[in-house]
Amino acid sequence: MMKIVFYGINAAAFEPGLSEQLEIPHEIAVISDGADAPGEAEALAGADVVVGVHLKGAGVQSARLFQLPAAGYDLVDMAALPAGCAVCNAFGHENAIAEYVMSALLSRHVPLADADARLRQGDWHYWAGGTEGLRTELGQQSIGIVGHGHIGKAVKDRALAFGMKVHVANRSPVDDARVTAHGLQALAGMAGQVDVLLNTLPLSDSTEGLIGAEVLAAMHDGAVIMNVGRGPVIDEDALFAALKDGRLNAILDTWYVYPSKDAPNPLPSKHAFHELPNVTLTPHMSAWTSGTIARRTATVAENVNRLARGDALINVIKEAHS
Repeated sequence: MMKIVFYGINAAAFEPGLSEQLEIPHEIAVISDGADAPGEAEALAGADVVVGVHLKGAGVQSARLFQLPAAGYDLVDMAALPAGCAVCNAFGHENAIAEYVMSALLSRHVPLADADARLRQGDWHYWAGGTEGLRTELGQQSIGIVGHGHIGKAVKDRALAFGMKVHVANRSPVDDARVTAHGLQALAGMAGQVDVLLNTLPLSDSTEGLIGAEVLAAMHDGAVIMNVGRGPVIDEDALFAALKDGRLNAILDTWYVYPSKDAPNPLPSKHAFHELPNVTLTPHMSAWTSGTIARRTATVAENVNRLARGDALINVIKEAHS
């Protein structure tokens, strides 16, 4: 029997239903993000498996697996983990994020809420007999997807189904004749060719600030910049500067400032994005669905079962002893 600790409020969402998917019983505990309630620090130190999305300091002492119930691992201090601890992540979020992306884009061409509000007042602005309410179509648009991982591929397939022209910028070659492929070094060139520029990349030393002033300046007037990857992949200062004059539009789900114990409801940036009418802001919600939780819980259970059997783990980011 192993000791499994779900570390923090995000990780706790993946605990329900886990025990039913385990091949043998294990001891399961849920602790706070601060690990500062009675017994929590000891539980974290003595865990065989820690499920969590963040780690600072040497609180994890004996774990053999640090399992992220998420894809990104930029909040985990790898050096703080014991040498024998493997680190794995989980996906299963790509369908939810792709639906968010397509919904956000469709809303710009199919104004259901506005049409409903108008008709309740007797305003037939969008009716088929007039020309003032003519709408545009998503299928007439082009999209440039930055990153060709789980999210990028899911968005690509849905964009193609709507008839969009799809460009993809990726570090490695993209073998798909349906799209126009670019290297990441040619990102500015791709940005100038598309109506929508979508970041799906996680945060790392190589991606931080990748989309900066040069890339944003290359986008044509009225284009849309979207972020469902990590906030700092798009340079914060450059993004605000590019949006405040109204030349570009934005749909932003990932940010630069997040809730903390001391500031549970902060604005998402040092800049006043919330005052700009050309920006749609959402609170990092694109992946947060019941389907994502179910798929990621299954991944956590799979790796716990594999660890108990002594089998190779899946979605390994860092091998034990590496």
